[in-house]
Amino acid sequence: MKLGVFLPTYLLPGGEREQADQIRRFAVRAEELGFDSLFVTDHLLTATRFYRVSWLEPLTTLAYAAAVTERVRLGTSILVLPTRQPVVLAKEVATIQRLSGGRFVLGAGVGWYEPEFEAVGGHRTERGRRTDEVLEATMQLLTGRDVTFEGRFYSFDGATVEPLGAAPPVWVAGGRQFAHAASPERPVMAPTVLRRICRWNGWIARPTATPEQIELDLGEIDAELERGGTPRAERGFTVAHENFCWLSERTGREDAVAEQRERMFAVVSDERPWDYIEAVYLTGTIDDVQRGVQARIDAGVECLLLHTMTADVRQLELFAKHVLEPFADASPQLSRV
Repeated sequence: MKLGVFLPTYLLPGGEREQADQIRRFAVRAEELGFDSLFVTDHLLTATRFYRVSWLEPLTTLAYAAAVTERVRLGTSILVLPTRQPVVLAKEVATIQRLSGGRFVLGAGVGWYEPEFEAVGGHRTERGRRTDEVLEATMQLLTGRDVTFEGRFYSFDGATVEPLGAAPPVWVAGGRQFAHAASPERPVMAPTVLRRICRWNGWIARPTATPEQIELDLGEIDAELERGGTPRAERGFTVAHENFCWLSERTGREDAVAEQRERMFAVVSDERPWDYIEAVYLTGTIDDVQRGVQARIDAGVECLLLHTMTADVRQLELFAKHVLEPFADASPQLSRV
């Protein structure tokens, strides 16, 4: 299994002066410890429904991380594509690819926060169709000259965006999630989402998906890829999963959870109660967290992407000690058809 971590792009109170240095130290230390990738999340506007914080802009932050690292992959999980214009996005992606030596992974999704869509002249009901157009147009621009594109939302004629080069892999997010009254999505794998996932290079299971739901979704993905004539093993298709975690070395579960509640509720809101957080995120003692990681590997996850709650590099070191090293040789089954 490959383990990635999220850069600490949270806008936490009091961190304005130190954040650039914190991100630099975090990125450098992650590479030193052997993590596979550094990811960032995306919200154009402050989404206070589920979070107490906002984030830095993801592509700008990844360009900064590219300058201080040499090996780790750099990705988005996820970039909210309905808020992006494809020509501008292609220029940004081409630049990151050039400056990073081709290390970028475009984790993409439709988003959920309606004010973001409206702020850029769109609407939530259009998000799927806009996402498909942005992906298709951006990939054409990254690999070809004099590109003409005619879509419902985006059109251009004879556009060339340089530097041209290898397009990044695209991992599409979506699928089932553990149901809660506050959840913005239904707990299903929609047919349109399934087709979008299978059109590209990988899938990012939702942070709020349980291992059982990940396994169900992956079964549908495998069946769809088989129907398309190219099984997952032949596609080089990646199965990733994003999750939130604060590791505590306290041996008692109550003590570990008390520490985690304090850290997590500094970032996520209490819109959903703690028992929901425990049902979907990696919590409890080290043994509990490791069992949760193993359950996700058993469900088919090949690349686990973990959020920590601060820029503290000691959490990175705990991730390396208790997750990266113990699970370095773990491998999920390739096919579940």
